[in-house]
Amino acid sequence: MPGWDSYRAVYGAELRAAAREYVDHGWPVVEQSTTSLLLVTGAAMEVLEVPAACGRQVCAQLRDAGAVVPVAATPTGSWWFPVTPRAVLTPELREADGVVLHTAGAAVLAPPSQVPDGWVHWRVAPALTGYRVPAADLIVHAAADAVRWRADRDPHPGTQRPAGVVAVGMRF
Repeated sequence: MPGWDSYRAVYGAELRAAAREYVDHGWPVVEQSTTSLLLVTGAAMEVLEVPAACGRQVCAQLRDAGAVVPVAATPTGSWWFPVTPRAVLTPELREADGVVLHTAGAAVLAPPSQVPDGWVHWRVAPALTGYRVPAADLIVHAAADAVRWRADRDPHPGTQRPAGVVAVGMRF
C-alpha cells in the first residue's frame, strides 16, 4: 500500500474518522483540506473562544463544580468551548481581549487540524462527555469569572514588578 507509507495519508484517515465521529454525534462539519477540519456553528452549537490563561481558569472552575465539558486548544494560544446556541456574552467578555463568540454559520478549526504553528487538539475530548454540548450560561459565566479573576490578580499584564518586590535567595 504505497499510499499508507506517507504520514499525510495516515493523517488524512485520522481527520476523516474525526469528521465522521463529529457528524455521527450531530456536530456539523466541513472538511476544508487534507490537514484541517472545520466545525460549523449555528443550530447545533456555538463556540466561545478565549485566551489560554482564561481557558485554564474556566476549566478549574468547572472542575471544582464537578462539570466536565469539551475543550479544544489551538497552538496560537486560545482555547475554545462548544456551547448551546444563542449564547449572550456578559459585558466583561465583550470588552475582554481575545474573547470571541463564534455564531451563525462561523467555522472553527476542530481537532485534529494542523496549522502552521502546530495542532488543534482536545484538552477534554467530547467523547468523555458523550458529545454533550454544555449550556452556554455555564461556560459564559465561568469565562466572565475567569476574566474578572485575572483582572484582579494582574492589573497590568506584561509589566515587571519592581526589583524590591521580588526577594529571591536573600542572605543575611
